[in-house]
Amino acid sequence: MIINSAAGRGLLGMLILLLAAPPSAVAQPAPLSSPPPAETPAPPIFQQEELDQLLAPIALYPDALLAQILMASTYPLEVVQAARWVKAYPNVVGPQLEEVMQQQPWDPSVKSLAAFPQVLAMMDANLEWTQKLGEAFLAQQPDVMVTVQTLRIKAQAAGYLQTTPQQTIIAEPQVIRIEPATPRVVYVPIYDPTVVYGPWWYPAYPPYVWYPPGYVVGAGVFSFGVGLAAGAVLWGGFDWHRHHVTIVNVHNYNTFNRTRIMDHTWRHDASHRRGVPYRDPGVRQRFGQGLLPGAPAREAFRGRPQGVSPLGARTVDRRPVGAADARVGGGQQGGHVAPQVSRAPRPPAALEGLGRGGETRNSSDRGRTSRLGTGAARPAPSVPRAPAGGGRIGGGGGGRR
Repeated sequence: MIINSAAGRGLLGMLILLLAAPPSAVAQPAPLSSPPPAETPAPPIFQQEELDQLLAPIALYPDALLAQILMASTYPLEVVQAARWVKAYPNVVGPQLEEVMQQQPWDPSVKSLAAFPQVLAMMDANLEWTQKLGEAFLAQQPDVMVTVQTLRIKAQAAGYLQTTPQQTIIAEPQVIRIEPATPRVVYVPIYDPTVVYGPWWYPAYPPYVWYPPGYVVGAGVFSFGVGLAAGAVLWGGFDWHRHHVTIVNVHNYNTFNRTRIMDHTWRHDASHRRGVPYRDPGVRQRFGQGLLPGAPAREAFRGRPQGVSPLGARTVDRRPVGAADARVGGGQQGGHVAPQVSRAPRPPAALEGLGRGGETRNSSDRGRTSRLGTGAARPAPSVPRAPAGGGRIGGGGGGRR
């Protein structure tokens, strides 16, 4: 067949080009709808066995105190400073303590725990546990709250969680609340978490066990410390059904912190983190910290090799947070810092270099001894003695119920 027209010859040329082209060069029609690839959710930072391990020591605390412990654990450096300050000035209690706390640079949740020396001592004695608790709370708050309720159900079934003269147990559908039996007087429970929940179900993840100094181990599986006059210091709580903490008592919060807030929502304040890195990538991004700067910083959150601080590899200030850093105050007399709160030193940038609580305290004590000299008497802090009966209500110890 002879094609004479120009249009026919052009059509023939195009047909020849298409037949000569490789199959891959011919465009394939796109499907009408292509669903986006499903995103794989990031695995949780803490597995359930780790959450049980972290929360078992405090799950049976009164709701308000437990909520404020969780909040404060997100600021581990400030917890360390508050614990050392309280240890240095044990007689500053009640209204006088509230006044002194107004001058401290710590988060309100940390300041509130100054009224509970036993709690701060526990958090300071095991800084790794405290930091992990805060990380779990920030990254997996709903999981943390569900775990608390699961542990309370187990303790109730084992016969160790019940109403006493010190606390009231309120059982609701799927929720167990713990409230002080007497308003404004709080008894911190003392118990062995490996016993009160029944036989521990994760042998590879035993819970942290801590007893306050002077406590006679074996006196009872579940007992209480000294009753503490809480006043306006307790303001936190839980929305158990929505799985988040909240400021339940705004009046107490404003009274203790000298503020005028109206919002019941609690928000983590990254500025009080003092440079301590977050473990969870999502939490780091949420609070604008960015990626960790490399392997040395990541060592803070891994099993540490011998000689590495459990709370950080980077060291900004190698001096232990002890006498000078923890005693937030002014004038110095004979090596002892008086608790005048007008000039608070700026806290270190992060937890790095602190080491374990006991080691740091020993180093701090040696430094004070060197400054005072052998046999020198330590002057008393220049703070008026608290009114008689302030703070401690009386022995609330009790044996196994």
